[in-house]
Amino acid sequence: MLEDFGVPSPGEITLISVSLIASEGGLNIALVLLLAWCGAVIGDNIGFIIGYFGAEKLLARYGGKFGLTHKRYAKVMVFFNRYGGGFVLIARFIEGARQLNGIIAGSAGMNWKRFLLYNSAGAALWILFWGYGSYTLGSRFFKYLPDVETFGYYGLVIIIAVLFIALFSWMLWKKRKKVINKD
Repeated sequence: MLEDFGVPSPGEITLISVSLIASEGGLNIALVLLLAWCGAVIGDNIGFIIGYFGAEKLLARYGGKFGLTHKRYAKVMVFFNRYGGGFVLIARFIEGARQLNGIIAGSAGMNWKRFLLYNSAGAALWILFWGYGSYTLGSRFFKYLPDVETFGYYGLVIIIAVLFIALFSWMLWKKRKKVINKD
């Protein structure tokens, strides 16, 4: 939960560790995954609230220290308002973006219900990948760790490609639908 509203903490490592303990019979994996999902969703919603109510103040006070000018902020908001749902969904798999996606979504004024939907789905995918994946591998996890890390990056690339293809297809369909409706 702490990691998901911007506090640097080892969320991924903790999830993997606890899942490996569960694989040895030390914990109930269903409870571990449920609690991890709840923590991730709650943490991102806290970040959303922080962004929604405090983004302008944070930008004015600290933005310059990070090179985030009002002009750059405006560009980020345009991007986020267009692709925010997809970003929230896949940000979970990107270190840094995972910690900040709630804050960015809130500051962009993203609809909370939309954020909740994409965030919940992204959290579920991330937890199934790292939590249940680690649990399934059990003691073999360390043997396959290099492969898991590589697959994680390739998996992310595949997810991004599929999302962009789906988005592009949807945009073409929507544009075509407008043309048909005008005729």
